[in-house]
Amino acid sequence: MVFQKRITIITIRRPEKNINQQLQWFGISLGLFNLRDKDKSCFRVFVELLKAAKHQTPLRSDEIAQRLGLTRGTVIHHINRLMESGIVVQQRNGYMLRVSNLRELIVELEEDIDRSCRELKEVADDIDRWVGL
Repeated sequence: MVFQKRITIITIRRPEKNINQQLQWFGISLGLFNLRDKDKSCFRVFVELLKAAKHQTPLRSDEIAQRLGLTRGTVIHHINRLMESGIVVQQRNGYMLRVSNLRELIVELEEDIDRSCRELKEVADDIDRWVGL
Protein backbone atom coordinates (compact mmCIF):
# COMPACT_ATOMS: atom_id res chain seq x y z
CA MET A 1 0.00 0.00 0.00
CA VAL A 2 1.30 3.44 -0.94
CA PHE A 3 0.89 6.12 1.72
CA GLN A 4 -0.34 9.33 0.16
CA LYS A 5 -0.62 12.76 1.67
CA ARG A 6 -1.97 15.85 -0.03
CA ILE A 7 -0.44 19.03 1.33
CA THR A 8 -1.81 22.28 -0.03
CA ILE A 9 -0.45 25.71 0.80
CA ILE A 10 -2.49 28.75 -0.22
CA THR A 11 -1.03 32.21 0.25
CA ILE A 12 -3.64 34.68 1.45
CA ARG A 13 -3.48 37.86 3.47
CA ARG A 14 -3.13 37.25 7.18
CA PRO A 15 -6.05 38.51 9.30
CA GLU A 16 -6.00 40.72 12.38
CA LYS A 17 -5.45 39.19 15.82
CA ASN A 18 -8.95 37.70 16.14
CA ILE A 19 -8.66 34.01 17.14
CA ASN A 20 -11.61 32.87 15.02
CA GLN A 21 -10.29 34.68 11.93
CA GLN A 22 -6.80 33.32 12.53
CA LEU A 23 -8.12 29.76 12.85
CA GLN A 24 -10.04 30.23 9.60
CA TRP A 25 -6.92 31.69 7.93
CA PHE A 26 -4.80 28.80 9.22
CA GLY A 27 -7.16 26.20 7.76
CA ILE A 28 -7.71 28.04 4.48
CA SER A 29 -3.93 28.48 4.10
CA LEU A 30 -3.59 24.70 4.38
CA GLY A 31 -6.38 24.15 1.87
CA LEU A 32 -8.64 22.56 4.49
CA PHE A 33 -11.69 24.79 4.24
CA ASN A 34 -13.33 26.04 1.10
CA LEU A 35 -16.38 27.95 -0.05
CA ARG A 36 -18.39 24.75 -0.58
CA ASP A 37 -18.35 24.19 3.20
CA LYS A 38 -21.32 26.52 3.76
CA ASP A 39 -21.98 25.54 7.39
CA LYS A 40 -18.23 25.54 8.19
CA SER A 41 -18.52 21.91 9.27
CA CYS A 42 -14.91 21.06 8.38
CA PHE A 43 -13.75 24.09 10.37
CA ARG A 44 -15.88 23.00 13.31
CA VAL A 45 -14.51 19.43 13.18
CA PHE A 46 -10.98 20.84 13.07
CA VAL A 47 -11.66 23.04 16.12
CA GLU A 48 -13.04 20.07 18.08
CA LEU A 49 -9.91 18.06 17.28
CA LEU A 50 -7.78 21.04 18.27
CA LYS A 51 -9.57 21.27 21.63
CA ALA A 52 -9.03 17.54 22.18
CA ALA A 53 -5.32 17.92 21.38
CA LYS A 54 -4.95 19.93 24.58
CA HIS A 55 -5.82 16.77 26.51
CA GLN A 56 -4.25 14.40 23.96
CA THR A 57 -7.57 12.59 23.79
CA PRO A 58 -8.74 10.90 20.58
CA LEU A 59 -12.34 11.64 19.61
CA ARG A 60 -14.70 9.16 17.96
CA SER A 61 -16.57 10.31 14.88
CA ASP A 62 -19.95 9.81 16.54
CA GLU A 63 -18.78 11.88 19.52
CA ILE A 64 -17.74 14.75 17.23
CA ALA A 65 -21.02 14.48 15.31
CA GLN A 66 -23.05 14.69 18.51
CA ARG A 67 -21.07 17.68 19.85
CA LEU A 68 -21.46 19.60 16.59
CA GLY A 69 -24.95 18.55 15.56
CA LEU A 70 -23.64 16.99 12.34
CA THR A 71 -24.23 13.60 10.79
CA ARG A 72 -21.57 10.97 11.35
CA GLY A 73 -21.14 10.76 7.56
CA THR A 74 -20.34 14.47 7.35
CA VAL A 75 -17.81 14.15 10.16
CA ILE A 76 -16.16 11.10 8.54
CA HIS A 77 -15.97 12.97 5.21
CA HIS A 78 -14.13 15.88 6.83
CA ILE A 79 -11.90 13.63 8.95
CA ASN A 80 -10.86 11.78 5.79
CA ARG A 81 -9.90 15.09 4.17
CA LEU A 82 -7.93 16.08 7.27
CA MET A 83 -6.22 12.69 7.26
CA GLU A 84 -5.35 13.07 3.54
CA SER A 85 -3.71 16.38 4.44
CA GLY A 86 -1.59 14.69 7.09
CA ILE A 87 -3.16 16.73 9.86
CA VAL A 88 -5.25 14.07 11.59
CA VAL A 89 -4.39 10.49 12.47
CA GLN A 90 -6.49 7.58 13.62
CA GLN A 91 -5.60 6.37 17.09
CA ARG A 92 -7.26 4.01 19.57
CA ASN A 93 -10.80 3.97 18.14
CA GLY A 94 -10.71 7.70 17.51
CA TYR A 95 -9.09 10.58 15.71
CA MET A 96 -6.73 13.28 16.83
CA LEU A 97 -4.36 15.87 15.49
CA ARG A 98 -1.09 14.36 14.29
CA VAL A 99 0.81 16.28 16.99
CA SER A 100 -0.13 18.07 20.19
CA ASN A 101 -0.13 21.66 18.90
CA LEU A 102 -0.37 23.67 15.68
CA ARG A 103 3.25 24.84 15.69
CA GLU A 104 4.46 21.24 15.81
CA LEU A 105 1.99 20.43 13.05
CA ILE A 106 3.52 23.03 10.74
CA VAL A 107 7.04 21.77 11.55
CA GLU A 108 5.94 18.21 10.66
CA LEU A 109 4.26 19.36 7.44
CA GLU A 110 7.37 21.34 6.52
CA GLU A 111 9.45 18.17 6.98
CA ASP A 112 6.98 16.25 4.79
CA ILE A 113 7.26 18.91 2.08
CA ASP A 114 11.08 18.93 2.28
CA ARG A 115 11.16 15.12 1.99
CA SER A 116 8.84 15.21 -1.02
CA CYS A 117 10.94 17.92 -2.69
CA ARG A 118 14.14 15.90 -2.16
CA GLU A 119 12.51 12.86 -3.79
CA LEU A 120 11.25 15.00 -6.67
CA LYS A 121 14.77 16.39 -7.21
CA GLU A 122 16.24 12.87 -7.25
CA VAL A 123 13.72 11.72 -9.85
CA ALA A 124 14.22 14.94 -11.85
CA ASP A 125 17.98 14.25 -11.90
CA ASP A 126 17.34 10.68 -13.10
CA ILE A 127 14.99 11.88 -15.85
CA ASP A 128 17.40 14.65 -16.90
CA ARG A 129 20.22 12.10 -17.22
CA TRP A 130 17.95 9.71 -19.11
CA VAL A 131 16.97 12.34 -21.69
CA GLY A 132 20.51 13.74 -21.85
CA LEU A 133 20.03 17.09 -20.14
